[in-house]
Amino acid sequence: MNFSPLPSVDAASVPADALVLDVREDDEWKAGHVEGAVHVPMSDFVARFGEVTEVMAERGRAYVMCRVGGRSAQVTQYLVQQGFDAVNVDGGMMAWDGAGRPMVAESGDQAFVL
Repeated sequence: MNFSPLPSVDAASVPADALVLDVREDDEWKAGHVEGAVHVPMSDFVARFGEVTEVMAERGRAYVMCRVGGRSAQVTQYLVQQGFDAVNVDGGMMAWDGAGRPMVAESGDQAFVL
């Protein structure tokens, strides 16, 4: 089998107005996430696939993110195999935070990566 390399980008290069698809679980999301991101936990991804593709049809390329890049790589690979324009964010939320990119928390408290 021939696998093409997974499209990926570093956190600092994600455009400010990009569609960020966060595939982390609820507790991780609540602690801190990218403002305006679409939250679909990987565990719900297949069940909510239609919702994801609808948003992508409207907004274009999805920048897929998890905590460090493992789960998001799997979701990105799945989307690409289905013919969608998706890019894995290398290093995930840890890299996003490390790059000083803004985050928000559900509680309104200081956001952090769980």
